[in-house]
Amino acid sequence: MKKGVILVNLGSPDSPNPKDVKRYLDEFLMDERVIDVPFWARALIVRGIILNTRPKASAEAYQKIWWEDGSPLIVISERLKQKVQQKVAFPVALAMRYGSMSIKNGLQELVDKGVTEVFIIPLYPQFAMATTETILVLARQLQKDHFPDLKLTDLPAFYSNPDYIKVLSKRIAKHLEGKTFEHLLFSYHGVPERHIRKRDVTKSHCKIDTNCCVTASKAHQFCYRHQCFEVTRLVAEQLNLTENTYSTSFQSRLGFDPWLQPYTDRTIERLAKQGIKNMAIVTPAFVSDCLETLEEIAIEGEEIFQEMGGNTYTTVPCLNDDDEWVALLSKWINEWADSGVETTAI
Repeated sequence: MKKGVILVNLGSPDSPNPKDVKRYLDEFLMDERVIDVPFWARALIVRGIILNTRPKASAEAYQKIWWEDGSPLIVISERLKQKVQQKVAFPVALAMRYGSMSIKNGLQELVDKGVTEVFIIPLYPQFAMATTETILVLARQLQKDHFPDLKLTDLPAFYSNPDYIKVLSKRIAKHLEGKTFEHLLFSYHGVPERHIRKRDVTKSHCKIDTNCCVTASKAHQFCYRHQCFEVTRLVAEQLNLTENTYSTSFQSRLGFDPWLQPYTDRTIERLAKQGIKNMAIVTPAFVSDCLETLEEIAIEGEEIFQEMGGNTYTTVPCLNDDDEWVALLSKWINEWADSGVETTAI
């Protein structure tokens, strides 16, 4: 078998124009694993409400962070792909779950090069319905419909992988070197609480309280909340952070259902009100900077912090195309090529 690799990230509109943003949001928000309600209700929410109000505001947000050569997420992911390609001996493709750089096109690119076995790498450290799961489910549907002779293997969530924790910790430490901060906030993308309960394989463990995420359980394999808190714990240990100098929060809630808490915006506000004058923030749910990290966290977060009396607000970049991250990804790919990796069960 000829092997190949496909790196998969979230995606981006083709431009910050409201029409392109609307088209992108429609594909993204109509995904049943993003807004997990019946189709009629999802269509009413998305196409009846959100797409009539949100595209203009989202386009303005994209315009704030758009680079001269395109979407930051796409540009960064392309750089990552190119660097990884230099370190492995077989074809590497890049795809996005949403937008014009589709997974189907990425798989076709590999097939056209003679690839018969593909290693899918969802570029998310933690497992979630709206990230890793939707990528893998779509990839397998595409395999069934269009690439029946293609063998697919995927990289499981790597949130607790010791090498990943070391690379992430070094990235944080390097960026904060010489900078003054009293508190380091770990902000993760939020998800509805029902997503956590839906993926509880025990059907009883996930209470979303102070205990379930720190009590050993099979549920943790697919528990996004546990995996986020675990990244915070492991990085804090690696960086020798002391108690009360760091915390975890969740950003980007949508709608009125309960989402994972505490919320990032309210946490930033609370820290400033408590007298924290210098804070830093890192976003370990992403490996590549994107709209959320560059606009919601870096711009809006700083505005909230300073309005509430804060002074210095430092945003730690994602891993992006950091050389040590490239080396680690390449190592995982080469290990798969040599021995294979267990496929995640959905």
